[in-house]
Amino acid sequence: MLVPETIVNTSVPARVSLAEVMPPIALGPLDGRYRSTVAPLVDHLSEAALNRERLVVEVEWLIALCNGAGEIGGPVVPGAPRLTDEEVSYLRAVPATFGAEEIAELKEIEQTTVHDVKAVEYFVKRRLAAAPERLSATNLPAASELVHFACTSEDINNLSYALMVAGAVRDVWLPAASRLVDQVAEMAREHKAVPMLSRTHGQPATPTTMGKELAVLAHRLRRQLRRIEGAEFLGKINGATGTFGAHSVAVPGTDWPALSRAFVEGLGLTWNPLTTQIESHDWQAEVYADVARFNRILHNLATDVWTYISLGFFTQIPVAGATGSSTMPHKVNPIRFENAEANLEISCALLDTLSATLVTSRLQRDLTDSTTQRNIGPAFGHSLLAIDNVSRGLRALAVNAPLMAEDLDENWEVLGEPVQSAMRAAAVAGIPGMDNPYERLKDLTRGQRVDEKRMREFVAGLGLPDDVAARLTALSPAAYTGLAEQLVDDYLD
Repeated sequence: MLVPETIVNTSVPARVSLAEVMPPIALGPLDGRYRSTVAPLVDHLSEAALNRERLVVEVEWLIALCNGAGEIGGPVVPGAPRLTDEEVSYLRAVPATFGAEEIAELKEIEQTTVHDVKAVEYFVKRRLAAAPERLSATNLPAASELVHFACTSEDINNLSYALMVAGAVRDVWLPAASRLVDQVAEMAREHKAVPMLSRTHGQPATPTTMGKELAVLAHRLRRQLRRIEGAEFLGKINGATGTFGAHSVAVPGTDWPALSRAFVEGLGLTWNPLTTQIESHDWQAEVYADVARFNRILHNLATDVWTYISLGFFTQIPVAGATGSSTMPHKVNPIRFENAEANLEISCALLDTLSATLVTSRLQRDLTDSTTQRNIGPAFGHSLLAIDNVSRGLRALAVNAPLMAEDLDENWEVLGEPVQSAMRAAAVAGIPGMDNPYERLKDLTRGQRVDEKRMREFVAGLGLPDDVAARLTALSPAAYTGLAEQLVDDYLD
């Protein structure tokens, strides 16, 4: 069989290389399509944020070596200068003013060092050398060799990542997640008395209220938030293998563990006294597991709401000018919840990988954590994007109470549960004729629809005490919601 020659259309110009377009085009959606939603995380979890926190740690360590920390007075290293308030302010301005020009400068230094942390060290030394004359003529030049003193790169990195993650969680992710849970809780309170047919295993079941079901999800989410709010962010600064080896040889007279603890706690972190070259990252695995669990509960909310929309229990408020389908004009798709599902799954996959990978490091150190931790930003970014989508989706919903009432009225068989339960109680009280209550209600209701008339006739023929019969006769599927409304009032925080 002859294969036809490829026909080349010479009239089509060569494609422009998108990789060469300036400014650079984002490879991933978080830095492209969804940039505006996740932008607050850039201040905490980007490469530039990592370098800024490295500068913070290097500068604060230099200040601690000169002026002491906690109960350890300075200078810690004999001969080190005691820095003035003006000098300390100058040093702290180095990370505070870290912007576009400084990012480019640091990148240039790293091209020579081929080592990111060493580049940060040299960047700080440049700033010492470039101090104003009133400062450079005093203490700062003498402090130059104390930059990165006795530190391994991981001393700087572990503290930087702890500061980054703590900031991202506390300043960005938790506020967004908390607002969403408040939104769900408010919806639960608003609809606490709106009756709804439950569906266990997808089948009609004991009625509840829309508000109570939303309250369950809000309660679950809130519990995870409390765990995340109580998270510990650990850090260490103890040298190449966690022994304070260089510290104790170079300056044997200093209580280095005490200084280390005061320094780490001064950064707002929890001190880890026993480590290898790396801080063990167990705290990261704990935080990521809790965030992933929040994600999964939120995924449950998204799929439940999607299903309620499919059933018609929620109606979606159309957005003016928006298109639901490119071919079916009538459609209003639950895209916010579908988008959230996908992003929650991606976030959980990343968080699970981070948790599994970071807790293991061969012997005293390997570098698997280095590239792994650079994916913390995307893990939180996809979660934050999902939170935003769910929040926007919920704002565009309205409860269709009439349809829910109609659904309840078509399923009188769900009253088989309270009737057989009342018969059991009557049997225990010695009322005759109450034998085999479950089986009798099963014969009446299982696999078949029972209307109001048939259920009323069945109850009337049981011979129940008048007060019990009256209570059951007055019952309807819509009224059979138990303590649902009260549970929302009493237990939803």
